[in-house]
Amino acid sequence: MLYLMHEWQRSMLSPLSYWAEAGAKMFGDIASPFARVPGAERAAAGYELMYRLGKAYEKPEFDIHSVHAHGHDVAIVEQVAMAKPFCTLKRFKRFSDDQATVDKMKNDPAVLVVAPLSGHHSTLLRDTVRTLLRDHKVYITDWVDARMIPLDQGSFSLADYVSYIEEFIRHVGVHRAHVVSVCQPTVPVLAAVSLMAARGEATPATLTLMGGPIDTRKSPTSVDNLATTRPLSWFRNQLIHKVPYQYPGAGREVYPGFLQHAGFIAMNPSRHVMSHWDFYENLRKGDLDDADQHRKFYDEYNAVLDMPAEYYLDTIETVFQEHRLPKGTWEVHGELVQPAKIKDTALLTIEGELDDISGLGQTEAAHGLCKGIAKKRRKHITIEGAGHYGIFSGRRWRDVVYPDVRDFIKAFDRGNSNTGAQGTRKA
Repeated sequence: MLYLMHEWQRSMLSPLSYWAEAGAKMFGDIASPFARVPGAERAAAGYELMYRLGKAYEKPEFDIHSVHAHGHDVAIVEQVAMAKPFCTLKRFKRFSDDQATVDKMKNDPAVLVVAPLSGHHSTLLRDTVRTLLRDHKVYITDWVDARMIPLDQGSFSLADYVSYIEEFIRHVGVHRAHVVSVCQPTVPVLAAVSLMAARGEATPATLTLMGGPIDTRKSPTSVDNLATTRPLSWFRNQLIHKVPYQYPGAGREVYPGFLQHAGFIAMNPSRHVMSHWDFYENLRKGDLDDADQHRKFYDEYNAVLDMPAEYYLDTIETVFQEHRLPKGTWEVHGELVQPAKIKDTALLTIEGELDDISGLGQTEAAHGLCKGIAKKRRKHITIEGAGHYGIFSGRRWRDVVYPDVRDFIKAFDRGNSNTGAQGTRKA
């Protein structure tokens, strides 16, 4: 019923949103005579703010068409490497007409970026991908909005997520594969590599875990506290709803994206209120650069997807309530997850000093679990002054975090004879 009410509200707001968009153009377009009337700037700013508060936000594009690699600008073509019902594995293929550049790119390591399935689309990692493309072949998991997946495609659990990651690693090519996981997927990614190692399979060259809930008992945040102060039945009864009839996934049980988005806003409502007020003021004063930055951020931030109910509830129970990974009690399709079995994969963990989603120590806990990896093949970094998003997006990611990630991958790439980064440091 709640989902239906949300869709009804959206349909009621749509005409108002279109009207506000038209008003913003009528009073803001320099070609319009109304842009010359007194108070036009205020009217245009107010209408656009109304439009953006009421509009529906669709999944953004990655919009990566070129990067600078090996001293040249190279073209980027987004390709589907593997399509599965709940996720598409995408590759960003680099092209150049300079043969020397092509030869260098052929020898670059392959990186599988595992994006979170936690409410936002994988395009949230656009900056991560664009930066990695300078020196790597890049793949990313592009999770499908559960409301768009018909019921006949079956269910999707946390265990299925782990199996997907195993398939993707094999597709990329285990020998020179480097896995970078951001936030939520650090847990299933570590599980996938652990299971592969326990079976005696080859494992990726490196594993980079960034700001993830490996052990949420360490420095619990408001996110962790919410998950532990209510029983699993509360989450099922209050947060799980069926997709309405107008979507392909009609009848599928999901954790709706609009509820997750409301949770994101509730974590820091005053910041969002001030951000929108600043947006209005920037439009009124003609500061279009800052206004455009606001649009870009909220076009991404407000675009959310629905998560399969089975996967969401599994994650709450396994990761946040029962801590099965650090306790050594987690079984995936009947196989015990044993990170200590990993020996041939180098491990890098990265945390933000000010992360309010995954607290300090939660990701670093992976080192205590991966005792089979030699100390000289493990490294932890705490990024001073960085929040959750700062470790994988923005200037701090590009200038501070990425050089460490790049050098770590290069040091342990199986096409490179160099070895050795170790220890813990702050950057």
